[in-house]
Amino acid sequence: MVNIYHKKTRWKLFLLLGAVVIGLSSLFYTQKLVEELSAEERKKVELWAEATRKLIEMDVDDTEFDLLLRVIETNNTVPLILTNEAGDTLSTRNLDPKRLKNRAYLDRQLRIMRETHDPIVIKLDENENLYLHYKDSILLTKLFYFPYIQLGVIILFILVSYFAFSASRKAEQNQVWVGLSRETAHQLGTPISSLMAWLELIKMNRSNEDTLKELEKDVKRLEKIADRFSKIGSRPVLTPVPIHQAVQQSVAYIRTRSSAQVNISTENRLSGTCLVDLNTELFEWVIENLCKNAIDALGGSGLIRIVLSDNPGKVFVDIRDEGKGIPKKLHKTVFKPGYTSKPRGWGLGLSLARRIVENYHSGKIFVLQSEPGKGTTFRIVLNKEKNR
Repeated sequence: MVNIYHKKTRWKLFLLLGAVVIGLSSLFYTQKLVEELSAEERKKVELWAEATRKLIEMDVDDTEFDLLLRVIETNNTVPLILTNEAGDTLSTRNLDPKRLKNRAYLDRQLRIMRETHDPIVIKLDENENLYLHYKDSILLTKLFYFPYIQLGVIILFILVSYFAFSASRKAEQNQVWVGLSRETAHQLGTPISSLMAWLELIKMNRSNEDTLKELEKDVKRLEKIADRFSKIGSRPVLTPVPIHQAVQQSVAYIRTRSSAQVNISTENRLSGTCLVDLNTELFEWVIENLCKNAIDALGGSGLIRIVLSDNPGKVFVDIRDEGKGIPKKLHKTVFKPGYTSKPRGWGLGLSLARRIVENYHSGKIFVLQSEPGKGTTFRIVLNKEKNR
């Protein structure tokens, strides 16, 4: 089966890559426009400098004089400061007129201009030069920062869309879980009722007692499965239960249905009889799923250790195997619906386990430790019964 999770991941990467390409393309194009506009502003300032030089020299006729004045007056965008060789300010243009008398303001603007562009030298004679300093116009500055703002908006849009999509998808998944579980419980109900009726008929005819016992076990097992599925989607009833008993019951069931080459051991390190508010049917389902995953990881033979421990407010259930392990980058991914490493798996077991532990029992389940080739430890954290 094609892994649904990997398909979703690829689509997310494609969408993210597309957004990055759009943002970078916009950045590259805008930067090119900034460079072209900056070159045009440089030419404009050089023309302004030449006009200023000619006016200072007064080496023009009346027509040229009017033209040069128009050249100077038409510059109403590029901020300029004209200084002599001593650094004294001779004139300014396109700066804040209310702050021109503030020496600190002029010095700061001059420093910015020197850091931004090389000054244009206006040669008056061999012994005297003037220096025209300038910085980018407001329009050019806005254009320079525009792609970064645009990129930020794109990223913000992607994040908002992602979280909105995730919330919508989660709500949809919840509906699917509820519908699937209740339909499964409904479908199981009819054959279970029929089996129970046949079982009673067989008892009346006094058939083989051993066969009857095994058949009765399987019927009860089907009842338990139907009961579990019927509880998905509704708030289950929790009752105080000794945690070690719930674990032992699950392990006993798994032992009878796993290979003799799989050794499942339990170690009780609890400080006493720890009561936990549980729905036993659902919690046993979690332990069974984790044990089945461990058996698959072992390849059919090896050791599974279940260790119970506690602190003043919490109970820990650690399920350890010596199997193939899980890469660190997948420690959270394994709990997502649709993710599976099995060719015919559906990727629902661990997702269901997390739903039962976290949504119904207010606990936590996570990969405590794992190393490829050396095994994995899953940890379940539950709250002790409140009155204890």
